[in-house]
Amino acid sequence: MKDSNFLKEMNAKSVWHPMAHPADSHANPPTIVTGASGVRIKDVDGHEVVDGVGGLWNVNLGFSCQPIKDAIAAQLDALPYYSIFRGTTNDKVIQLSEELRKFFEPDGLTRAFYTSGGSDSVETALRLARQYHKIRGEGARTKFISLKKGYHGTHMGGASVNGNANFRTQYEPLLPGCFHIPAPYTYRNPFNETDPEQLAQLCLQALEDEIAFQGAGTVAAFIMEPILGAGGVIPPHESFMPGVREICSKHGILLIADEVITAFGRTGSWTGSRHWGVQPDLMCTAKAITNGYFPFGAVMIAEHVAETFEKDETGKAAIGHGYTYSGHPVGAAAALACLEETLKQNVPENASARGAQLHEGLLGLQNKYDMIGDVRGGHGLMCAMELVSDPASKASIDKKTIGQVQEVAYQNGAMVRVSGPNIILSPPLVLTEDDVNVILAALDAGFEAAS
Repeated sequence: MKDSNFLKEMNAKSVWHPMAHPADSHANPPTIVTGASGVRIKDVDGHEVVDGVGGLWNVNLGFSCQPIKDAIAAQLDALPYYSIFRGTTNDKVIQLSEELRKFFEPDGLTRAFYTSGGSDSVETALRLARQYHKIRGEGARTKFISLKKGYHGTHMGGASVNGNANFRTQYEPLLPGCFHIPAPYTYRNPFNETDPEQLAQLCLQALEDEIAFQGAGTVAAFIMEPILGAGGVIPPHESFMPGVREICSKHGILLIADEVITAFGRTGSWTGSRHWGVQPDLMCTAKAITNGYFPFGAVMIAEHVAETFEKDETGKAAIGHGYTYSGHPVGAAAALACLEETLKQNVPENASARGAQLHEGLLGLQNKYDMIGDVRGGHGLMCAMELVSDPASKASIDKKTIGQVQEVAYQNGAMVRVSGPNIILSPPLVLTEDDVNVILAALDAGFEAAS
């Protein structure tokens, strides 16, 4: 490896970083992570911290999960790659599909279409939704409805259903036929409604209104995260997703659950849909499916949707979609080992307990610091704090202050993520009570320094 002086000198000179202004990476060089163990990461200077970001929502089992590493190494020796396009397949993807069928059985999902990651999974689900309706003779159903503040990746389809202008404005015009309704976001919403249950009903009514305005016969699917993640960890009232399911079923609209973040235990339940007692028609997964150790994803498909495709005799169900790395044997081997370890450790149990501890600690910090306008969480290990310059007006805080909170927290032992006015926490699901205390103490130091 090049020495630290080389790495620091060349940091960001030849790399354009995702989700950043190219010039900002020169002005504020990214942290150079060179090692990781357990739930901790180490930078080029040897500074070690608890990873409060969990890689990027995906390293659920931490950085030292040897069974997954061993599975990857063994598969590279046995079969490093082969396509599963029509006519060929591999042994590992067959085995994985059967294990995923068992895992997702309570969600009513019985088939897997493999992808290279979350954005690919969303793109796949959107395409399959349109094709599903064409097979059934309802080709006019081409539109998509989603939530403002929702995040669905970065492909053109995903950007089009995204509900955050940051991922849309510079890339417009986007996919036509995509419409948005207000999110059940109690801190900021157009109804000025702070009661979660009442807000859920208002948002559901907005969905009914939008469907009526567009014409139900023109809508292919509604896509949503069971708990909004990148938009700032926005958990809806428990009535919301079941209400969406009921409306979609009534109007013949498919429900796509974007569980790239929430599948495999992060919410304190095995899936986000299961957390709310809902069975979606399609589910987008990725991230934790291999613990972040290999780029891989899967769209899980409900039995009734699968039957529509498989019983077609017109040829309309032929899928003209896929990726070079769909069903990659190394990814499938990693996912098999990851799923086994995820089940063995029963990660939702720890995610629920440690998530409650983290959420309670953040509420304590809110009582201490006026700049913390809102704390969101309480459903597993996904929490956020929205920072404001003035609690009364809810005016957003400046970038310099939130950056100072992040930097001081890092120096005091925890990596946290800044997204707009939010500090987002999504640590590995295997962290301990002491690890949570480290994160909270580091944040306390950050807020103290910025106050």
